[in-house]
Amino acid sequence: MPNAASAEQRVHDAGTAPVETIVHVLRHGEVHNPNGILYGRLPGFSLSVTGRSQAGAVARALTDHDIAVVIASPLQRAQETAEPIATQHHLIVRTDENLIEAGNTFEGLRVSVGDGALRKPRHWWKLRDPFTPSWGEPYLQIAHRMLAAVNKARVEAAGREAVLVSHQLPVWTLRRFLQGQRLWHDPRQRQCSLASLTSLVYQGDTLVDIVYSEPAGGSDPSVHGA
Repeated sequence: MPNAASAEQRVHDAGTAPVETIVHVLRHGEVHNPNGILYGRLPGFSLSVTGRSQAGAVARALTDHDIAVVIASPLQRAQETAEPIATQHHLIVRTDENLIEAGNTFEGLRVSVGDGALRKPRHWWKLRDPFTPSWGEPYLQIAHRMLAAVNKARVEAAGREAVLVSHQLPVWTLRRFLQGQRLWHDPRQRQCSLASLTSLVYQGDTLVDIVYSEPAGGSDPSVHGA
């Protein structure tokens, strides 16, 4: 496998234009979660039957792409989503902690509107600041760690494509950061369906386009436990 130095060399060879590199940031597939909790970083949450089908659909959609690396969040659902893509391209799934789900103080609880933790006054203080936010990992911290993972993969895959498997909030926060938008937002407005691709297109080290696609179809962005 080429190291970062050799990858950079391919980008900056004298007399050549910057090469195109694509970093596909993939949200994992549907998770088996019969109790409907916000599972966050909890272990033991695997893909559902539908989720495995969604992962397979993404792998098929990327069959003809020149994938150099497949890297996933350490959480089981992300690793399982990455596996068919890596297998398709004769690669191993690597892990990057920077791709992990956002930390959340409601982890392990039901937080659907109208029931669960949000009906209990003892939890209301956690909602005091929606801009940071007060109930979890700061948005800016999420954006910075996700961008670090993207930049590392971009350098390694220079001139080819990389797949990074992460989670809804980190993927959406990264996209808003790259587009220069404020990071706090209405979760119901996220464009980040299950098993969707947010593809970052670079010329050299310059981001020139962001392309969103849903190889496995759409899903409700308000579903908790991304």
